[in-house]
Amino acid sequence: MEFSELIRTARAEAVLLPGPGGRRGATPAPAPLRGTLCVTSHHLLLVARPGGPTDLWLLLRNVDAAEKRVASNSGTITLKCKDLQVLQLEIAGMEECLNIASSIEALSSLESVITSYPFFYRPQTMKLEDGWRLYPYDLYYQRVSRETDAWRLSTVNADFRVCASYPPSVIVPSGVEDEALVRSARFRQGGRFPVLCYYHGRTGTAMLRSSQPLVGANRRRCREDEELLGAVLGGHRRGYVLDTRSTQAAKQARVTGGGTEAKSCYLGWKRLHRPLERGRPLQDSFTKLVESCNDPSLSMDRWLSRLEASKWLAHVKEALGTACLAAQGMDREGACILVHGPEGTDTTLLVTALAQVILDPDCRTLRGFQALLEREWIQAGHPFQLRCARSAYSHARPKHEAPTFLLFLDCVWQLSRQFPLALEFGEGLLLTLFEHAYASPYGSFLCNSEKERCLCEVQAKTHSLWSWLGQAGLQRRLRNPLYTPTDLAIWPSVEPQSLRLWQGLFLRWLRAPEPTEEAWAQLWSVTSQRDTGPLGRDHRQTPPPPTLAADRGDEG
Repeated sequence: MEFSELIRTARAEAVLLPGPGGRRGATPAPAPLRGTLCVTSHHLLLVARPGGPTDLWLLLRNVDAAEKRVASNSGTITLKCKDLQVLQLEIAGMEECLNIASSIEALSSLESVITSYPFFYRPQTMKLEDGWRLYPYDLYYQRVSRETDAWRLSTVNADFRVCASYPPSVIVPSGVEDEALVRSARFRQGGRFPVLCYYHGRTGTAMLRSSQPLVGANRRRCREDEELLGAVLGGHRRGYVLDTRSTQAAKQARVTGGGTEAKSCYLGWKRLHRPLERGRPLQDSFTKLVESCNDPSLSMDRWLSRLEASKWLAHVKEALGTACLAAQGMDREGACILVHGPEGTDTTLLVTALAQVILDPDCRTLRGFQALLEREWIQAGHPFQLRCARSAYSHARPKHEAPTFLLFLDCVWQLSRQFPLALEFGEGLLLTLFEHAYASPYGSFLCNSEKERCLCEVQAKTHSLWSWLGQAGLQRRLRNPLYTPTDLAIWPSVEPQSLRLWQGLFLRWLRAPEPTEEAWAQLWSVTSQRDTGPLGRDHRQTPPPPTLAADRGDEG
């Protein structure tokens, strides 16, 4: 396929209008901007003055929905983006408007991974090989092995035959042979047998993740799977199986061959159910929240009612509460934890990653948090290509999409708000990760698993997001100037009065900055003048977070 075949009109005169409703608050809406609109294979560009700067540089993959309205000699295209921005373009000529809208719809929804922009993005200041080996999976094992010899690094999945969604190397109990892992994988949905995701050195306890066991209506057993979890306890500890489904959902799963661990077969393990929404209900909640935020006609009472009806903050509460339960089991009860849902690729990762941010000071540093994302989301097999195919504005509703990763980022933002000194990074990093998960010039969030990324040669043919974030200038902008390291766990409150809407994300295109945000920007400005030491500890900052608009680069 040639990109030119999808571009029916490459250039037209256009006016960039403010989004529907303009901006709320005291800040006036931006004035309309007239210029030449250009459609390329991956971008939409608007140049207001010949030879001048590009006033609009939009990655087409960022378009979630394109709505068109035509008249006799002109038309309007409303672009609703995955980063929640809404843009309006008034285009001269009805045919030109229809052709450009058709081109945008086709180019923004290309299904082939290798036709996406990361495979063409070639910034002059970066090398393809940079960043991909910053956080190898065995790096975390080296840390664990310095504290205990109870775990080993297994390459049983080196060819991805045991589990298509696991990385080539996994951390498992030292006394369990690879053959037992293979048999355990056959007993778990998708082959996701229990593997270590976090070792809590202070108590010597472990947190593992897996998918559901394939017990079925006949209550099948797998001796190797039972022995694997028995080896985790080591004969002297207790453990909790934290199932992210309701009791009823786990029972119903037996009809289709799934289920959960029987207490009589897994000695020392107690089962707990903490249901977390996933899939369509979570996506619908996200959509309802964004719709409410975009409706300027709502009164305060009506808006608060719509916010509550969306249930988004209820999902945040349940996710944080479940992660706290897992963390408390390890830190205060000295228990091992196994977290799973049906597939083990969504709510499971949400809980294990949040629990590590709560417990592990290293995961609250800028570098450690990026390593956590690489280990617990990307390498652990969260299907980003499926879950982030569409955002909140799309009219299509594929059953596979769900903002699970966004829910994780929101929970981390809640932690940063309740503990403003505890995280080395600020809101800018979280916003950047949200944008790049849905549309990015980098290959880090491409595909659904390490196996798919290997087949598409992502590491050989695209740039790593971590390489870009590692630049000295960005590092200074992403750091929290108030960061004060602590070895203590951070225990968030999940009471309704303690959780807030993440306005910096959901309202950032719709309202003027609040006084507290302006004060925060002033703080960053002041601290940007202060040099606190060598580059690795430099906390100088500038207020604006890096965004996709900065990622222009060169197309091959």
